[in-house]
Amino acid sequence: MVDWNIAVATATRLVRPGPEVSRDEARAVVAELRRHAKASEGHVRGFTRLNTDELHDTPVLVVDRPGWVRANVAGFREILKPLLSKMQQRRGSTPGGAVLGAVGGKITGVELGILLAFLASRVLGQYETFAPATHDLPAGENGGGRLLLVAPNVVHVERELDVDPHDFRLWVCLHEETHRTQFTAVPWLRDHLEGEIQAFLAETDVDPMAFLERIRDAAQSLIGGRPEGEENDGGRSLVELVQTPAQREILGRLTAVMSLLEGHADYVMDGVGPDVVPTVAEIREKFQQRRDKGASRLDMALRKLLGLDAKLRQYREGERFVRVVVDQVGMDGFNRVWTSPNTLPTKAEIAEPADWIARVHRKTEP
Repeated sequence: MVDWNIAVATATRLVRPGPEVSRDEARAVVAELRRHAKASEGHVRGFTRLNTDELHDTPVLVVDRPGWVRANVAGFREILKPLLSKMQQRRGSTPGGAVLGAVGGKITGVELGILLAFLASRVLGQYETFAPATHDLPAGENGGGRLLLVAPNVVHVERELDVDPHDFRLWVCLHEETHRTQFTAVPWLRDHLEGEIQAFLAETDVDPMAFLERIRDAAQSLIGGRPEGEENDGGRSLVELVQTPAQREILGRLTAVMSLLEGHADYVMDGVGPDVVPTVAEIREKFQQRRDKGASRLDMALRKLLGLDAKLRQYREGERFVRVVVDQVGMDGFNRVWTSPNTLPTKAEIAEPADWIARVHRKTEP
C-alpha cells in the first residue's frame, strides 16, 4: 500500500533547507538544546508534581529535518500496520490488485513523501509515543518513546520572531519535556491512547483507493496539481473523511485526550517560564501572533486538510481547561486527571471544566 523507502527518499529530497548557520553555530545549538532538555526535566517535574524517577528512560534526540522524516515514517509504519494490512487484503481480492499494489505503493510513497517534506519544516519538537527503535534512532525500553527536537526549525522560528534564542530554546524544551513527563509518569496513558487509535483504525471501512486519494489530494495541493478553486470535499480533514459512527465516538475521546495533553504542555511551559525564561511574555505574545496569523492560502488549505487547524484549537481549549481546573482545585487536584482513563475529561468537559471538577471532585453526600 505504501512504499515507505520511497516516502523517506522523496521527503528528504524535497524538504526545504534549514536556515544558514556555520558548523560551529550548529554544534552550539545542538549542545544547548540537549542542556535545556535535561534542565527541563527538573523544572517540569517540580511544577507539575508528577513523579518520573523510575520511568524516565526515553532518549532525547536533536535532529535535522530529514531525521524528523525518518523518525515519523518509522512511527507511521508501526501504528498503521493493522489498517494497511486490512486495506491490502481488500485490494488483493480485486482483479489486478497485485499489480495495482506494486505500482500504487510507489505512487503513494511519493505522495506521502511530499506531505512529510511539507511538515518537516514546521515542527519544533515532538514526543513520539509509538516509536520503534531503529539503527540510527533509539527509543525507550519497554515500549517507551523518544523526544525529538528539530534544531533547524527552532533556529528558523527564533529568528523569524526576533526573540532571545537561548530563552526560546528553553521554552520549546519545556513544552516537549512536559509531553515526555506525561507519558513516563502515567504508565497506562500510552496503552490507553494506542488502544483508542487502534479501535479507530479497526472501524475504518473505506475503499483503499478512496483512502489513498485523500493523500493524493493533499500532495497535489502542495505541488499545484489541483485546479484553481477546486475544493477538498467541503474542506474536511483526512481524519474526518474516514469516519463511521463508531469512529466519531472514538475520535471525540481522542480529541479530548489530545486537547488535555497539548493544553497541559502549553500551561506548563508558560507557568515555569517566568522563573527560568526571562523573556517568556514576549515569546508567548509573538508566538501566539504567529499561530493566529496563519500563512498563505495554500498553507491554510493544507492545514485544514491534514487536520492541523484542529491541533491549534486543542492548544487553546486544552490550556484553558487546565488553567481553570488548577485555579479551582490546585495542581494536586488537577493531577487527579491522571488517575485512570475514567478520570480523563470528555470532549464536552474540555469546553466546560466545571463539569469535570463536579464529576471527579464531587463530595459524597451525607
